[in-house]
Amino acid sequence: MDHVTVCPNCSTHIAGQFCQGCGQAAHLHVPSAREFLHEFIAHYVALEGKLWKSVALLLFRPGRLTRDYIEGKRARYVEPLRLYLSFSIIFFAIFKFSGLSFGNAVPDAPPKEQAQASAREKGVPLDAKSAVLVPKTQPGTLEEGREELGKRRKPDSLIEFDVGDDDKIGSKAAAIHPALGKKVKNFIALSHDAQRDALTRAFFSYAPYAIFLLMPVFAALLKLLYLGSGRRYGEHLLFALHTNAFAFLMLSLVLVLPDGIPLLSPLLMLWLAFYLPTAMRKVYGGSRLLTALRWLVLMSMHLCCAVLAVVAAAALAVIA
Repeated sequence: MDHVTVCPNCSTHIAGQFCQGCGQAAHLHVPSAREFLHEFIAHYVALEGKLWKSVALLLFRPGRLTRDYIEGKRARYVEPLRLYLSFSIIFFAIFKFSGLSFGNAVPDAPPKEQAQASAREKGVPLDAKSAVLVPKTQPGTLEEGREELGKRRKPDSLIEFDVGDDDKIGSKAAAIHPALGKKVKNFIALSHDAQRDALTRAFFSYAPYAIFLLMPVFAALLKLLYLGSGRRYGEHLLFALHTNAFAFLMLSLVLVLPDGIPLLSPLLMLWLAFYLPTAMRKVYGGSRLLTALRWLVLMSMHLCCAVLAVVAAAALAVIA
């Protein structure tokens, strides 16, 4: 199929190189592999300049990208939702493959291995026939044993409870629904590694959705803090997308940058802390003191919402 006079997409008569109704090209053919690659780079990575302009303003001009979008300067930048989704996906991908996890992934070495490591540090040669004395724990009295048992139970568990607490939690969950109580008891009975794996799976499965659902909440908090400003909810949502996209970008840089560069990560985190109030004053105006107060309230409430979202993701790990 070459140049067409009637658009196959919307059936509009074409008078030029593109359809006046939907914008589809009039010259159609099966694209080659090179054209597929060019289309991907041009439209999704925005190599022609949109991405770099957007990132430059996002990094070094707090609030400017939001102001330009509100003022109608939009064609030169990447859409806010695409920008936010791109950087959030990059962050969670880096976080997942960086090896960070819940709990301590390296269990304590057994007494024999600890003794061997101590012998190596002291320069004592070890071979297959060499023996290492392992100190034997002295048994305590019956009362001491009961007291110790009452203090802690299941030392290999990621989430530890006092004796009887896990039964109480399971009973309360069973009061809500018997199946829920059974799942809670099964989770408590898991080992340290199994609990950590379940929490990790739940975090990477549900946390991105939970954080994305926090965007309307973040915008609603801004709406409450700036009541009477005359701004619509959509403007607050736009600001939320841009500022959270910047946060994901900064956190991604902190994860991938080498540790050998001194002070770089603290400087990035410092810029992350001061970015939001600077952007708020740029977009919404107001005095520095009033902006700082609004920023403190906003971050406190948003932190509470984020903690609830993470707890909800962990709860899904328990009941899954």
